[in-house]
Amino acid sequence: MDQYVIRGGIPLHGEVEIGGAKNAALAILAAAVMADETITIENLPNVRDINVMLQAIENIGAKVDRVDLHTVKINGRPIHGCTVDNEYIRRIRASYYLLGALIGKYKCAEVALPGGCAIGSRPIDLHLKGFRALGADVRVLRGMVVAKADTLVGRHIYLDKVSVGATINIMMAASMAEGKTTIENAAKEPHVVDVANFLNCMGANIRGAGTDVIRIRGVQHFHAAVYSIIPDQIEAGTFLFAAAATGGDVTVRNVIPKHLEATIAKLLDAGCRVDEFDDAVRVSARGPLHSAHVTTLPYPGFPTDMQPQMTVVLGLADGTSTVTESIFENRFKYVDELAKMGATIKVEGNIAIIYGIDRYQGARVCAPDLRAGAALVIAGLAAEGITIVDDIYYIERGYEAFDEKFRSLGGEIERVSSAKEIQKFKLKIVS
Repeated sequence: MDQYVIRGGIPLHGEVEIGGAKNAALAILAAAVMADETITIENLPNVRDINVMLQAIENIGAKVDRVDLHTVKINGRPIHGCTVDNEYIRRIRASYYLLGALIGKYKCAEVALPGGCAIGSRPIDLHLKGFRALGADVRVLRGMVVAKADTLVGRHIYLDKVSVGATINIMMAASMAEGKTTIENAAKEPHVVDVANFLNCMGANIRGAGTDVIRIRGVQHFHAAVYSIIPDQIEAGTFLFAAAATGGDVTVRNVIPKHLEATIAKLLDAGCRVDEFDDAVRVSARGPLHSAHVTTLPYPGFPTDMQPQMTVVLGLADGTSTVTESIFENRFKYVDELAKMGATIKVEGNIAIIYGIDRYQGARVCAPDLRAGAALVIAGLAAEGITIVDDIYYIERGYEAFDEKFRSLGGEIERVSSAKEIQKFKLKIVS
């Protein structure tokens, strides 16, 4: 079992390049099968979830040509079936995007119910409601979502709750439905906009992405396209918070600063200096951190995927802070792990009350999910002594070359797979 071993207490300094957005890329890969011509996707993150999605697409017959680590060509013409099911695709949440893509193009789909991180209930009822509104017969049978339609017809669809996944899925299916579809109370996240832009690049007619009303006029077919995925705002925020926690000075490059507005606002609240450039953001944390109060909200609010990282920073801030989780009900599982490092945090329902301490202490901890795992790495980089993070499989689902990027900033972190390698790391840092 692979692990990260970290010696903390070293402020991070330097520049780091941010990769493509995983959450956008997964949906865009699914949408790419809707074209019978070659689609070239650039700035693709090389992470586990992406590789699983590419394998699933290839398994149903699509032609997949991995040009390099960050570029892929996909052609959906050879697809020979609409059933997507294997042990790997069941582990990722984004498997459901193949529903919208296959229903839109082939009017049929049979896709395994999604997995992903256990951070709370994430039902797909809104997705199914949208498909049914467009005219599909949708059932859940033996762990599979089975959908069929003679034809899809555009409708007015109101989402009872803001849902990124449902917005994207309905948007994909509706883009090849007859007539006009309107999605009200749509999610406004950057990756919703990115998927809409990608679909439009292939020939779709989608307007209003990034607002709460999206209008789609269906088309009969998609054509070849070349598209570059937006930078990953969550990866960028993770490195910015790592700079804050370690008292460092880090510039993240290849970002869209507007996508980071909520993250930047909380870094400023915590007492950091933030400088914004056209495609970069620099965070400097030279003085003591300040307490702050955070509530996760749909975009443009503070992202739930940055909540664990923010909690790690506030655990080192003067005074008492609060973090309120309004998106997922089970996202504080990492608090027990952070307590092993000396954090003083009390969880009451969906609110974490954080009493700041001077420094974390190195410990052996376990990553319970993707973003919490990244947060524990940040805590290890800020801690005194040695930290070992187990179950880094979760982290590698969404971060590319995570340890390498931290090493480029001066962090002492290694990916290891045995007790012997851990001992070797300890001997190296002592010498």
